[in-house]
Amino acid sequence: MATTDTVFVDSIQLTAAVSTDCWGRPKPQQVLASVYLHLKPSFLDACGTSDDVTDSVHYGHLTKAVSALIDEKARSGVHYVDVHALIADVTRAAFELAGESVDAVRVVVDLPKQILLASGFSVEVTMPKMGESDPSEADNAGETASGVVAPTTIVRVKDLVLPVLIGVNPPERLARQRVITNIMFSERPPYVGSALPESRPREIDYPEIVQRLYELINDSSYLTLEKLVLELCRACLRATPSLVDTVTVRCEKPSAIAFAHASGVEMTRRREAGP
Repeated sequence: MATTDTVFVDSIQLTAAVSTDCWGRPKPQQVLASVYLHLKPSFLDACGTSDDVTDSVHYGHLTKAVSALIDEKARSGVHYVDVHALIADVTRAAFELAGESVDAVRVVVDLPKQILLASGFSVEVTMPKMGESDPSEADNAGETASGVVAPTTIVRVKDLVLPVLIGVNPPERLARQRVITNIMFSERPPYVGSALPESRPREIDYPEIVQRLYELINDSSYLTLEKLVLELCRACLRATPSLVDTVTVRCEKPSAIAFAHASGVEMTRRREAGP
């Protein structure tokens, strides 16, 4: 296995106007930004040997650079059309700070208040450093020297509460119960050349997709989690464009077993697999 070195900052607390909030208002909202610098192999050996932070990429400087950038945008009244535009700014700032030491930058932006009845909504983009002399580099979804497959986009809906009529026991047929659902959408690389994420196609309306899932649940009942999870996978693929090539759905029933936290089922389905 190749050596890998990463410097990261987890959950920088920011405020930014990103698309619309959970009520459809174009207002500033809470943003948590995590930034991972995937460095050249063994780059951190120098700092690990000298114990001198100047031989590394200072994560304090990284935090300040990201915070100052987003704060300045907010003071200037910038409204990001979608989360990818914000990620593009953060990615650019991270590349500028890390310089030649970095192979790829991974940015995860979490919007905790974006989707009603979900604990979180996050978008993760991994962008490799790409030379201007080789525009075709971005079209090859291979690995960088540090083993990071990129560019990639992963979207997560976290701990969504779905009220579902589900189960084989007679009491379960009388009332809906909570099903905790996590959904991961994997998007294929849409980038061209060395472009940053703002060059991607039109934003996918994931809150609208979640609303469609609610409508599906309200009109249906299930005997098994397996049936529910498969139907949710299919519904997610039907509701998204071909840019989304893989969906993973995980459902848990916290009330099913008395002496267990939850019972659950998880499935991953690819678009080319068909219905």
